[in-house]
Amino acid sequence: MPPLPPALRAVTPREVSQRLQAERGGAPFLLHLDGEGRQRIVELTGEVESLTIGRQPDSAVALTWDTEVSRLHAVLERAGGDWTLSDEGLSRNGSYVNDRRLRGKHRLCDGDAIRIGTSVLIFRAGRQADVPTTMTATEHEPPELSPAQLRVLVALCAPAEDGTPAGPRSNREIAEELFLSVETVKSHLHVLFEVFDLTELPQNRKRVELVRRAAEAGVLRAAVR
Repeated sequence: MPPLPPALRAVTPREVSQRLQAERGGAPFLLHLDGEGRQRIVELTGEVESLTIGRQPDSAVALTWDTEVSRLHAVLERAGGDWTLSDEGLSRNGSYVNDRRLRGKHRLCDGDAIRIGTSVLIFRAGRQADVPTTMTATEHEPPELSPAQLRVLVALCAPAEDGTPAGPRSNREIAEELFLSVETVKSHLHVLFEVFDLTELPQNRKRVELVRRAAEAGVLRAAVR
């Protein structure tokens, strides 16, 4: 499970117990601290299909103490078995997921950090987080990559002789191995994230998932032959 930001880790034993109870319940929930630093858990259960987030007291997630939050700031909506967050121009200061400004609607993943005003809310997906992501069909042809993209991918994964991944490596390690600049490595990785359909994942999960999908698609094994 992704680690919490430092501000949300410094809580009382009773609050830790409450978190564990919420996680054992299996339902998705939001975790945040109120204006006095007390833990708040909002369970996303029952027949509720959408919840509002804002400074109004009657918001489902009411951040009444945060003056940078709009009266109606953002909306959480259920989409099948997932939850999405949208702003759609409702707020004055915008909404952010994992430090990226929200544009349109974003499907939330376990551990996503939502920043609204000065408040941070952590999304926990519950038991659905244990459901494996859709695997790339191994019978399909591997995606076409340029020689430069393939070299960066291989360096990221640091495959062993049998083609199994042992990475991921850092951008600087890749740059030093391939005699490239760190910015060039970042540019190639950005394209690879798009090729393997990883752009909506949290930043801290993209690299690991890229290694997994590249291995499943046979890219690494083909590269070391």
